[in-house]
Amino acid sequence: ENGLAETRHTFLAGNGLPGRLRDGFHVAELGFGTGLNLLALWQMAQGAGVAVRYTGFEAFPISADEASRAIAPFAPAFPDLAETLTAHWPEQGGNFTAPGLVAEIIPGDARQTLPAWQGRADAWFLDGFSPAKNPELWEPALLAEVARHTAPSGTFATYTAAGHVRRALSEAGFTVSRQPGYGRKRHMSTGTLA
Repeated sequence: ENGLAETRHTFLAGNGLPGRLRDGFHVAELGFGTGLNLLALWQMAQGAGVAVRYTGFEAFPISADEASRAIAPFAPAFPDLAETLTAHWPEQGGNFTAPGLVAEIIPGDARQTLPAWQGRADAWFLDGFSPAKNPELWEPALLAEVARHTAPSGTFATYTAAGHVRRALSEAGFTVSRQPGYGRKRHMSTGTLA
C-alpha cells in the first residue's frame, strides 16, 4: 500500500508528532532502510519550524544509487529534501547536517551498536522487518536497550502488534497499547516509557 501514508500513520502519529516536536527533539530508528521515515520526520519538523535530531541503526546500509531509486516514487512529496538526502547518503554510516536536521546513521548489528550508543531518544521508530522474518531486532534484550536509551516519558511506535514484542517492551518499562494499524494491518503498537 502507500508507504508514505503508512509512515505518517504509524511512526509520526504513533509517536504523537508533530505535537511533541521542539528544537532538538531526538528520534531514533531501528532500521534506517531507504530513509523514507527520516524524510517524513524532517518534512514535518520543517513544517513545525523546528530542527530535529535523528539517529538510525542499520545493519545493511544500501548504496546511494539504491536509495535514489527507492526514494524516487516519493520524491515529489519531498521536493528538496529527497535530493538533499541522496546527495549526502551515508553509505558507510556517519553524520550529516542540513537545515532543520542533524542526522547520524550507525551501521552494524543494533544488538552491538545500540548498547554502545551514548544518546537517548525522545521517540523511537521500531521499523525492522516483521518479527517472524527478522527476529533479532525484536529480542527482549535489544528492546530493553531501546528503553535504556529513551528519555523520560519518551515513546515508541511500531507497525507490529505481536504479543511477544508488546510483552518485551512492557517488561522493558514502556506502557504499551495496541492501536488501529494502517490499511490492511489491523493493529500496531505504541508506548510511553513509564
